[in-house]
Amino acid sequence: MTDDAGSRPAAWRDGWTEGPDPLFGEPGQRTGDYRTLTYEVTGRIARITFDRPERGNAITADTPFELVDAVERADLDPGVHVILVSGRGKGFCGGYDLSIFAEQGAAPEGQDRAGTVLDAAAQARNHDPSRQWDPMADYALMSRFNRGYASLLHANKPTVAKLHGFCVAGGTDIALHCDLIVTADDTRIGYPPTRVWGVPATGLWAHRLGDQRAKRLLFTGDLITGRQAAEWGLAVESAPAERLDEVTEALVARIALLPVNQLMMVKLAVNSALTTQGIHNSAVISTVFDGISRHTREGYAFQERARREGFRAAVRERDEPFGDQKRG
Repeated sequence: MTDDAGSRPAAWRDGWTEGPDPLFGEPGQRTGDYRTLTYEVTGRIARITFDRPERGNAITADTPFELVDAVERADLDPGVHVILVSGRGKGFCGGYDLSIFAEQGAAPEGQDRAGTVLDAAAQARNHDPSRQWDPMADYALMSRFNRGYASLLHANKPTVAKLHGFCVAGGTDIALHCDLIVTADDTRIGYPPTRVWGVPATGLWAHRLGDQRAKRLLFTGDLITGRQAAEWGLAVESAPAERLDEVTEALVARIALLPVNQLMMVKLAVNSALTTQGIHNSAVISTVFDGISRHTREGYAFQERARREGFRAAVRERDEPFGDQKRG
């Protein structure tokens, strides 16, 4: 995502704090303006915080590109040793802003991406049941979202996700790319869209949980608590909600004690195991099936209900047989 000259990320064009060090800024200073998140450095910790609390920090078309930009800034800052990712408000991330994508079949307003796979109108046409579906246009869009989230896994420096409230659907695509997850005991985690209109496009669940526990969640769309996520090995630690900040800060402070070069070497060595497991192939296959799931008979019916009755009503109808519609 670049400016008109094609040389800089759009987040740079949209506004950076002026100052003696325009790249990194001063410690504790918010150094860039984004639409969906904030960036701050305190000591050796870069803090990326999703900042759409009124929408449950739901993902828009800007989110993955802004995430890439923020991660790159942290990677390039020699004073940063660890990257902490969290969400402002009642939860970490409620997934994609489907009031946009499902009800309207479009991306947020104000985006100048005409003629590309990020063009809202083009994607709306590609999701119109009366038209022919181009699966590669669908894949080209979603794979870009995936690459944005994968910046957390492929960053030079360790990334830690702090989960509270809820981390569902696309929110898990982000969190599972982090090296470590710390969660509140009562956080709700899972991928309900596997019930209809979705497959986890990043394909990470089996790599993080093993095949049986991944299937247990994805065959039902059920949610687990943060405490259960820690018991299953999805999270490295869970804590009562009132102690989440304390526990997370203690962990990132310990990580930050190591030299950056040591952290980089250890992360690369451990990540080589994930690469050997085939995480790239998993993402490709899962992204293709995610697109297919939105173009099945049931997927079109869900989309039509969302357009006609609103996304919340469509989700209530989807989840009612499972008895957890009030939790979505």
